[in-house]
Amino acid sequence: MVPVESVIELGAERGAPQTERRTSPTSRWWPVSALLLLCALLGGAAPPAGLTAVAGPMLPERSVVLGGGASLLVVEPGADRPSMTAYDPATPNGPPRWRVSVPPAAGWSAEPAGGLLLVTERDATRRAGGTTARSAETGAPRWRRTDRVYPAGDGAVAVTEVRSVSDPGRRIEGAVRGVDPATGATRWTVPLPSTAVLAVLPGMPGAVLVVRDDGLARVYDVRDATVRGEGRLPPADYAPGNPQVVGDRLVLRHPTAGGGELVGYDLPGLTARWRAPIDGGEVTTRACQGLLCAQDGRDRWALDPVTGERVWTWPGGAAWTVVPGGRDDSGPPLLLRPIEDGRRELVARAGRDGPVVVGVLPVGVRDCRAVAGALACRTPGGRLTVWAVYGSIRPARIA
Repeated sequence: MVPVESVIELGAERGAPQTERRTSPTSRWWPVSALLLLCALLGGAAPPAGLTAVAGPMLPERSVVLGGGASLLVVEPGADRPSMTAYDPATPNGPPRWRVSVPPAAGWSAEPAGGLLLVTERDATRRAGGTTARSAETGAPRWRRTDRVYPAGDGAVAVTEVRSVSDPGRRIEGAVRGVDPATGATRWTVPLPSTAVLAVLPGMPGAVLVVRDDGLARVYDVRDATVRGEGRLPPADYAPGNPQVVGDRLVLRHPTAGGGELVGYDLPGLTARWRAPIDGGEVTTRACQGLLCAQDGRDRWALDPVTGERVWTWPGGAAWTVVPGGRDDSGPPLLLRPIEDGRRELVARAGRDGPVVVGVLPVGVRDCRAVAGALACRTPGGRLTVWAVYGSIRPARIA
């Protein structure tokens, strides 16, 4: 075990960012300010640990840490080809599950698909250059396609991304193709007249939503492209996180004469069920434990996706940075914020019960990723270290 410097045990009753609930009209943000001051005053003291850490291997400087379902993945540079190594997040100091060579790329992402791991290579503009399906148990390649492949229930779909530096992967062109996950072969093809946006529907396993430029939205069954629902959506920017799918609701942010609003649509029928006006300025959304979490330039809040009612509000919550993770971001987001000494960071999570501060990271920790219910970062010496943010790391399991 690696000692964690100046880690404070914090919970829902002590040190958590206080939130406004529907039953409480006033803000109670003051405990966090007191916490920040306390963290600065503690210096090198060693209060009770709130985060436990497990040290893993030393990593070369240009290594990339990824989440891959039940595995913690590390891509290391090589003389000829990079290598990808899979570790158990609970025991990164143990023997690796597997190590394989991967095609050279500027970046990688990985998503579980049953017993497979879909590994996508990206170029310098972050555009997908191809997807390799690998065994989640051994890392052995099963098949490869030159397009971007998304898992969807027991199936998968392949798309061609529109080249974009700002938000690759949000817009697609050409066609949507159903993929046999066992072989990588194309099962069906739906042509696109122009560009569109694709969203996998976690509340409807085996279905995807395609929103075309003209506002026509269709829900397709990934087995045979059967249309399971259809509707028209208003014009929107379709930036990252828009639209957002939470359970059986699609939430779209779009402009109005008064500034903008969030609209909740049922799935697969795409009938509008509620509307929530938003103030001017940029608002981003994401799924978090069955809620729709949102933020503007100052605050964070959460809405019930079924009714549109506000569940909790976090004044000043926009000052916290969300830790990047996988595309499946339905779990509680992990967030970081520097404390007053500027050398360490607080760790919080936000879910159905609002935000809760869970501890402080040591000095110099960097390159953090949310992986399998834990926080994987690099220490100043370059060692991979995993913090169990939820008290213990979820047991790792390979499908």
